[in-house]
Order: sequence, then structure tokens, then C-alpha cells
Amino acid sequence: MASAFLANRDGTQVRKHNVDHAFKRLLKHVGIDHKDDGRRAPCLHALRHTAAVHRLTSWYRDGADVQRLLPALSTYLGHADLDGTSVYLSMTPELLHEASACFDRYVNGGHHA
Repeated sequence: MASAFLANRDGTQVRKHNVDHAFKRLLKHVGIDHKDDGRRAPCLHALRHTAAVHRLTSWYRDGADVQRLLPALSTYLGHADLDGTSVYLSMTPELLHEASACFDRYVNGGHHA
């Protein structure tokens, strides 16, 4: 039997519905349960996107071998391949800056400020 990533005290798997409900209650408690400008409130799934982009940005910032580490990110997210992970990797200004600096070092052998 596979173990659950999130488990109840009795060891049973936490149901997605219960996690989603708890997250919505938390958002309401802190006052961000809805947006007045028509945007959607944050959701747990969006945290996966954010975490993946932050991890990638951090790897670039640290000078890590991103191509070698991407399969580990895919595995962590529960994807069978990089195609499944690629949808999580939205370009942000920070990620673009770090990737550009890495490319600059590769092409010019220099340091990007």
C-alpha cells in the first residue's frame, strides 16, 4: 500500500475536498477569500505553479545545472515527464532575469549584473 503525502492522524489519506475546504476557510479568515476586481482568489493548485517557478529561479540564481535538476522537479510534482512539468513553469521577470544571466555567462563567459 502506498503512503499518503498528507495523512490524517489515523494514517488515512486526507481527501482533496477537505484540504481545499480548509484552504478556503484559511483565506476567508485572513481576509483574501475573494477579489473585488473580478480576479479569482488564490487556490492550492496555484501554489504548485508558484513553488515550481520559485524553485527554478532559485536554481538559476545558485548557478545549479537546471537541465540536470528538471527531472527531479518533475518527480517531486508527481509528473511522469518534463512535458507535465512545463505547464507549471510560467515566465516571471525574476525567472527571465536569471535565465538570461545564465545564458549570458554561457555565451560570453562573463558575469551578468
